[in-house]
Amino acid sequence: MNKNYSKNIENFKNSLNIEGYSKNTIDIYCLYLDLFEKYIQKDINNIESKDIINYLSYIKNIKKISSTTINLIISIFNHYYKIYLKKNINIDIKLPKKSKKLPTTLTNDEIKLLIKNTKNKRNKLIIEFIFSTGTRISECVNMKIDDLDFIESVGKVVSGKGNKDRIIILSKKWIEKYRKYLKKRENIIKSKYLFCTSKGANLSVDTIQKFLKESAKQSGINKKVSPHTLRHSFATSLLENDVNIRYIQQLLGHTNLNTTQIYTKVNTNKLKKIKNPLDNL
Repeated sequence: MNKNYSKNIENFKNSLNIEGYSKNTIDIYCLYLDLFEKYIQKDINNIESKDIINYLSYIKNIKKISSTTINLIISIFNHYYKIYLKKNINIDIKLPKKSKKLPTTLTNDEIKLLIKNTKNKRNKLIIEFIFSTGTRISECVNMKIDDLDFIESVGKVVSGKGNKDRIIILSKKWIEKYRKYLKKRENIIKSKYLFCTSKGANLSVDTIQKFLKESAKQSGINKKVSPHTLRHSFATSLLENDVNIRYIQQLLGHTNLNTTQIYTKVNTNKLKKIKNPLDNL
């Protein structure tokens, strides 16, 4: 990611940092502003609304980006011009509708296969951790051992999405296996991270995505399997076990309940048990 931003964007970056935005959010905001400045070839503080419209049309048609990304970029422009610069630039564009795709989830049997066909002990524990806690991949790679309470079987996500902390629940079976793994690891590697490289650094997102893809292939799972698939599966599994959706919202760290309710549309197991009225005739 290009970090050689212009002075305008660098100042905006500092402002976001002071406002308490996460590093990941700041990087995304600055990246899109940087790309926009390179496209229009002029100071982004001296643009007109037509410049923004032309750019959005360009990235929509040429770059083939999704409506979700278009929405994000419009939000970034609104923040930069209306909130940060306090300029009355007309960018009140009607936002494109977000595509309503249901999240991909794995069945319990598929989860078991995935774990079974992951030979590396650390990687196996990572799959079990994400599936049993519903953590995001960014939260998982930054999780520290001290963030977990093995006695109470809970953990704390520090500065998750939206820079918010939240509580997660831990599997007692997972805790037992992780403690054994950690005891052996500590004889070789010293690290504060829950999962780490051979040098003690936290893992990259790519590392986890790659071994998950390989494990899915080895398991004969044709679905697209990613860390977020495990998070989705965590949510639907809780719904199937009649956990209150408000609790699921808290465990996932969703600000809006509507975001969590998407899983009620994915959870079809109970619908399958409803007797068809024709069969009652």
